[in-house]
Amino acid sequence: MLALPAILAGAALLRAVAGVGFANYDTLYALAWGGQLARGSTPAYETAIAPTPHPLVELVGLVLSPLSPRAIEDVAVALGFIALAACGWVIYALAERWFGRAAGVLAAAIFLTRVPVLSYGVRAYIDIPYLLLVLWALLLIARDAHKPVAPLALLAAAGLLRPEAWVFSGLYLFYVLDWMPTWARRLLARAGASRAPARPRRSRTEVVPLVLLAASAPLVWLATDLTITGDVLWSLKHTRHTAHELGRVTGIANVPQYIPRRVGEILRPPVLAGGVLGLGLSLWWLRGRALVPAAAGLLAVVVFAVFATLGLPINSRYAFLTAAIGCVFAGAGVFGWSVLPSEDRRRRPWIAAGAIVLIALIAYTPASIKSAHRELTKLARQEGIQDDLIALVKGHAISLRCGPVGVPNHAPVPLLALYMEASPRDIANLAVQQQRTGVYVDPASKDVETAYVLDPRDPIVSVSVPPGFGEVAANRSWIIFERCA
Repeated sequence: MLALPAILAGAALLRAVAGVGFANYDTLYALAWGGQLARGSTPAYETAIAPTPHPLVELVGLVLSPLSPRAIEDVAVALGFIALAACGWVIYALAERWFGRAAGVLAAAIFLTRVPVLSYGVRAYIDIPYLLLVLWALLLIARDAHKPVAPLALLAAAGLLRPEAWVFSGLYLFYVLDWMPTWARRLLARAGASRAPARPRRSRTEVVPLVLLAASAPLVWLATDLTITGDVLWSLKHTRHTAHELGRVTGIANVPQYIPRRVGEILRPPVLAGGVLGLGLSLWWLRGRALVPAAAGLLAVVVFAVFATLGLPINSRYAFLTAAIGCVFAGAGVFGWSVLPSEDRRRRPWIAAGAIVLIALIAYTPASIKSAHRELTKLARQEGIQDDLIALVKGHAISLRCGPVGVPNHAPVPLLALYMEASPRDIANLAVQQQRTGVYVDPASKDVETAYVLDPRDPIVSVSVPPGFGEVAANRSWIIFERCA
């Protein structure tokens, strides 16, 4: 009963502390596509440098379409903060279940103070709700692995955000239907995941709904791609193409180097040290408690690596699940001794080792605060630039009255599409196409051009004001040019 008030209070606190909150490029695109569906038009998936579509977020955009564009974005941002706070709560619950309350508190605190997690959370990235759904399913499985409907439903929802959840659903389905190899089932039984399933096996009337539930996310995603693009594998092909075009790191050859690097970028050295300590000591002295989270962490890494070999980029945000499990083991490294009997001699060396890790975490705190402040300041600057662009839309300086709206790169496209209630096709990215008439939106300074980018590694193409366009409006961030036929 206390979970929901705690999560809402945590979301409000995170919003107040961060001081910034806006929807990112991918989320804006999904909301704009949802708006297109509400208006009876086909989502413009094929726009240059468009992100991979995420059906669940498009559904949110469709449901929210009666609201104003500002309200739609505000709701998305609020949901992002709630998901971030809820991740902290679920990580606490998992760590508390396995390694004690103090470990749970520390694990949640560590996760919520990771700079990449905050950075993606305040921008309403879909990876935070995805992580919440997967961790929530894991918590339900840890409590009772043989009540599969709720975990499979959560994983199905997660599978409409990221395809990795399809694998988790399939493996869990194999477990609950007793289709796993004997050695794997024995390992899970030793880990205390659950008692062996009762005999006889589940009837067909029980099995079929579970199979359909597990298969629902990939079926919906593939059907969506087929309906909208005519290609059932469009999302996979498009993601590969975009990753190549933007020069993202992909492929199995880069897995050994870049996956540990991405996890390290999230956790940082003291947390990594605590996680390694917690993993080692808990597997040694608390094996029954440690095997399930260790297996979950290993599975997260393996699935991450498999999708990287399929051409998906090795981004830090795709490592959030692995990092969350790392936070659980970091909590165990410092406080896992608390679940040992009070007279157990192993408590003393564990307490000593945990104290060293705790001191390192405290010593690293000023650097973490400085890094977080620097990142949030940068994001606040981007939010201000974005608000200035929205103000010009609301003031009708940016419109489709003379033709398409031109922009210097792909970054402003989904924001303008959402706030103009238009198709992304109506926004011309002059880095890849020409513009003869309409409105052109130009950065007011080099600082704006540099600050309002999605990724500093993105290729930059120099763009100038199209010939024949004259200035009609401006504010501190943008200058508007126009040419009507």
